[in-house]
Amino acid sequence: MINQYNQTIGDTLINYTTGKLPNVDQIKGQYSTIEKLSCKKHGKDLYNVFGPQSNAKDFTYLPINQFDNYNDYMVCLKEFEMSTDPYYFAVIDKKTEAAIGIFSFLNIDPNNRSIEMGWVLYSEKLKQTRMATEAQFLAMNYVFEQLEYRRYQWKCDSHNSPSYRAAIRLGFTFEGTLRNAVVYKNRSRDSQFFSIIPEEWFAVKQMFTKWLDSKNFDDEGAQIASLKSFFSLI
Repeated sequence: MINQYNQTIGDTLINYTTGKLPNVDQIKGQYSTIEKLSCKKHGKDLYNVFGPQSNAKDFTYLPINQFDNYNDYMVCLKEFEMSTDPYYFAVIDKKTEAAIGIFSFLNIDPNNRSIEMGWVLYSEKLKQTRMATEAQFLAMNYVFEQLEYRRYQWKCDSHNSPSYRAAIRLGFTFEGTLRNAVVYKNRSRDSQFFSIIPEEWFAVKQMFTKWLDSKNFDDEGAQIASLKSFFSLI
């Protein structure tokens, strides 16, 4: 668009309103469920994700470290439960009803209808499973179809190659790197940014829907076609 000063400007948004804040009790999928984090409900299970039985490597790119004391862990988890930004979820295995991971919405900006996925911390039972992929889809679907936000963001430390690969696999578009963005654990971080916007959502949703179809998995639950193989839909 061109304004009265002959400058190019962004498109006018008709009847634009401020978005709502996340407010979730439970979202169920075929294989997993995401629930608002609760110390009482999820605390015991999630000690396997945060405590001494967890993989210390999983905390390298998080601001916290692995816990070796249950009481200290519960203090932290209570803070997570009470937090509204980040807004934490437990990821539940529908077969066992056990909490086997967490993630959160953060940098929640209802004025601009923008929200970020982060604090992703999975147990070994959740990593690289259809439950993990579906849980991400459930969160994404909520952002676009319930909150109707305009931007869904992912960012990671530039050294965190697994997070980079996860973002690309899940359909995010890489936008670039913000240099010297953060200092944490007494080290410098360059942050890589990714996003999905509403114009892309229908195609991304179709990709997930086809991949999550039960016909795409064998009797042992192994995928027949990879999520990447459905990128042709986008």
